Amino acid sequence: MKGLRWRYTRLPSQAENALSEEEGEEEEDEGDTVPAPAPAPEDPVEPQLAEASQVLGASEIRQPHPQLSLHLPPRVTGHSWSLAFCTSRNGFSLRSLYRQMEGHNGPVLLVLRDHDGQMFGAFSSSAIRLSKNFYGTGETFLFTFSPQLKVFKWTGSNSFFVKGDLDLLMIGCGSGHFGLWLDGDLYHGGSHPCATFNNEVLARQEQFCIKELEAWVLS
Repeated sequence: MKGLRWRYTRLPSQAENALSEEEGEEEEDEGDTVPAPAPAPEDPVEPQLAEASQVLGASEIRQPHPQLSLHLPPRVTGHSWSLAFCTSRNGFSLRSLYRQMEGHNGPVLLVLRDHDGQMFGAFSSSAIRLSKNFYGTGETFLFTFSPQLKVFKWTGSNSFFVKGDLDLLMIGCGSGHFGLWLDGDLYHGGSHPCATFNNEVLARQEQFCIKELEAWVLS
C-alpha cells in the first residue's frame, strides 16, 4: 500500500488579505492613499481655418504629424484662423499687407513658401504694422518645416521681436542680423541666426525668393 502524499498549500497572511481587499476596493475607497494613475493627456485642439491655405497642408497642421498649433500660446487655442492677407489674392506688396492688417489686434501667423519649396515663417504676438521701434512679446517665435518642424522660441537676450517700415519687415535681431526679413515687394527675403531666437537659417539659403505668403489672424 502506497503511503498517502500530503500537499501543503500556504494560506495568505492577514497582510496579504488586507492588500488584496484594498486593491479590490481602490476605486470605492476615497480615503485610499495609493496615488491614482495620471490622466491621459488631452488631444491637442485642431485649428479651424476659415478657408484653405495655399501654404500649409494637412501634414503641417494636423495629427499625426508634428503640429505647429502645439507651440502657439494657450490664449489662442481653439480660436479660428482667419486669412487676412495672401499674395495670390492681395499681391506682392508689404504696404498691402499693412493695409490688410488694419483693424486687427490679435496675434498673427505668417507662413510662406519660397521658390525652393521650403516652408517657414513666424508667429507674432500682435498684428503686423508699421512701427518706429520693435514691438511684441516673448510669445513671438520663428519656425521652419525644412525638412521637419523646428520652432525657435524667445531666448530672453533681447526684445527685438517685430519691426516694420515701408521697405522692410524684420522679425528677430542681433549683431546686425535678422532672424527673418521681408523686402517691401514681399518677393525677396532672408534669414540669419539671431540672438532673439537663437534660430537656424529658416530656408535652404540665407536669401530667398517668395512664391506664396499668407498672414493668418488668430482671434
